[in-house]
Amino acid sequence: MSQYRKFTALIALIPLAACGKAHYKKVIVIGVDGMDTGFVERHWADLPNLTRLRERGGYSHMRTTTPPQSPVAWSTFITGLDPGDHGIFDFVHRDPATKEPYLSTDKTMAPRFKLSLGQWVLPLSRSRVVSLRKGRAFWEYLSDRGIPVTIIRIPSNYPPSKAGHEIAGMGVPDLRGTESTFSYYTDDPAGTSHEVSGGLIRKVALNAGHVDLNVEGPPNTLRRDHAYVSVRLAADVDPDRPFVRLRIDDQTAILREGEWSDWLTADFPLLPHVASVRGMFRVFAKQLHPRFELYVSPINVDPDDPALPVSTPASYDRDVAASAGKWSTLGIPEDTAALRQGVFDLPQFLSQSHLVLEDEKRLLDDALRRYTNGFLFFYFSAVDQNSHVLFGRHDAELLGVYRAVDASIGEVMWREPDAELIVMSDHGFARFDRAVNLNTFLASRGFRTKAWALGLNGLYLSDKHAADKVKQELLNWRDPVNGRQVIKSVSDSHASPENRAIAPDLIVGYSAGYRASWETTLGEAPPGVLEDNTDAWIADHCIDASEVPAVLFTSRPIHGSDPGLEDLPVSLLALFGVPRLAQMHGRSVF
Repeated sequence: MSQYRKFTALIALIPLAACGKAHYKKVIVIGVDGMDTGFVERHWADLPNLTRLRERGGYSHMRTTTPPQSPVAWSTFITGLDPGDHGIFDFVHRDPATKEPYLSTDKTMAPRFKLSLGQWVLPLSRSRVVSLRKGRAFWEYLSDRGIPVTIIRIPSNYPPSKAGHEIAGMGVPDLRGTESTFSYYTDDPAGTSHEVSGGLIRKVALNAGHVDLNVEGPPNTLRRDHAYVSVRLAADVDPDRPFVRLRIDDQTAILREGEWSDWLTADFPLLPHVASVRGMFRVFAKQLHPRFELYVSPINVDPDDPALPVSTPASYDRDVAASAGKWSTLGIPEDTAALRQGVFDLPQFLSQSHLVLEDEKRLLDDALRRYTNGFLFFYFSAVDQNSHVLFGRHDAELLGVYRAVDASIGEVMWREPDAELIVMSDHGFARFDRAVNLNTFLASRGFRTKAWALGLNGLYLSDKHAADKVKQELLNWRDPVNGRQVIKSVSDSHASPENRAIAPDLIVGYSAGYRASWETTLGEAPPGVLEDNTDAWIADHCIDASEVPAVLFTSRPIHGSDPGLEDLPVSLLALFGVPRLAQMHGRSVF
């Protein structure tokens, strides 16, 4: 009998032992893109949860990367490597063979084998998306040890790595394959159909209040000409009241002027009755009387039927959509292009940005409901994208965004009081008052064939011997309007041998208030070297790194001084007992 009792007691303990073995430390990181030290420190009283976290643990300025661009900085956070090693130096890189610009973070590889049939080109193998970032994500080392990992929308992780549960963020394109392309329909008699940066303007004509809108989706990769595939969105405007009825397939939405629709789905036909691609979009009824003005968002990947690899495992986005609803899967969902092109006014942009923030809050709620232990990372985009159009000029509106994120941080603290909590950003912000035509300046100093700028901070040299002279000219440059130094620093890229062919030779660090002009980012040289920035994009961070430090809040004290982004993966691994990896450049700071 005693042996039986021992046996049954041992059996009873097995579930407890298994549960104990499966329970890991709780560590939650909230990444707030663009959270600025100066703005936070001016508004402690309005940010009670960040203030409480600072008092409970620690707060510090944190070194960002050179250059302080989001894909660069987040790649350093992900890998613990500096840009020279992870190979992301800018949003835009230059192809060393063609000298043409290309997106730095990922690349779509066409099917290797195809069958040609007249106008059709049928793939015999799959296309695939590959990340161009070098280095392994630090949370993969946690997953290797059986520690649960959840990563929600971290930038520079598209396609998502294969660890735990992940939803991709910045880097996910729209179905057209662009970073973001909206459509805007108007019956303005003075208007024309044309393309603008970030959007398509389409002139339409209503007949008795009715119009069929051609919504352009993805290029048809099954056709030789890659013609864009479209669907029909029927719009019927009430003749007397400010309402429009929208119909697509079996879906109907009725909007009042000034209202947004929920997500509408559409199947874009690639091969009639055989193959199609599912996408989704939101519609904004900007004006219905006397003019007709309708905005259609970029065509997002539908998480219920994803056309692109946006989650790990592949079914995770569908699981999340089932419990949290659909969200904007686009890498940068706030449509600043529509504001910059005059399609939105500022209140209309803020309404669209609010929808994105509500999406993010629902995703956070879902992530917390699923979370039991291990590592959870969650990303907020709202502060960064709103700062670009609000910082330094519309502080009350920007504070509203900060307060909304602060409230979500408070929600995390309340629901997971025992978790180690880190809140961090990738960089801060500064005013963008003067646009710099860097190539025009270099040409005026005799460097036309020796040095050329491309991207937001990159400078390429065809004559390496000219490096010192170029640096000196740039550092000596003063703005004739106010006498200020235009460029604060010029540094080498320090690329590893593996990345040397694609790396810029020099990284230009502009002084606060200055930034590369939009033309410079494309490698152009417009007339004039400096001009006032009159764009709706009034603030930026692609300048000297010392001007835009990141923030770091922790629920435990911060050790040492001058923490940097490269320190965080080392520190987070240490919280789970994983020693510093040899390839990582950082140190443990909490």
